[in-house]
Amino acid sequence: MRVHIGGDHAAYELLGELVTFLEAEGHEVTNHGPHAYDAEDDYPVFVLRAAQAVAADPQSLGVVLGGSGNGEQMAANKVAGIRAALAYDTELAQLAREHNNAQVVSIGARFTATELAKEIVRTFLATPFSQAPRHARRIAMVEAFEQDGSLPDVP
Repeated sequence: MRVHIGGDHAAYELLGELVTFLEAEGHEVTNHGPHAYDAEDDYPVFVLRAAQAVAADPQSLGVVLGGSGNGEQMAANKVAGIRAALAYDTELAQLAREHNNAQVVSIGARFTATELAKEIVRTFLATPFSQAPRHARRIAMVEAFEQDGSLPDVP
């Protein structure tokens, strides 16, 4: 699988660990940075590039990283068509894929041990969307709102 990854200084070490891990797992990884440690870097630069790459390549998935993962998730969700989910355990990663067909997982490096982060990413990449009608219907509602601001009538 093609995986796009990006983060910031707070997750610089975890980003390197995950790139090595993903490549060892046989994935084609594009590291959108940072490529050097800079305590003053800004996560949107790297995270938005990773999310844009996923949006441009529907067969890929993404991983975004930061101190908490919150800002990174919010930034990735600003890219049209992207659904990014914050995951701090494997169950959330699995549900993000099964129920929400998330294409990007966000992880907080300050709150997630390296081995757990690897398991979160492994689970996220291995879990397919369930295709359940209720989940597909909900995703379609979000997509319609994103495109034209429409919401269904409330029964």
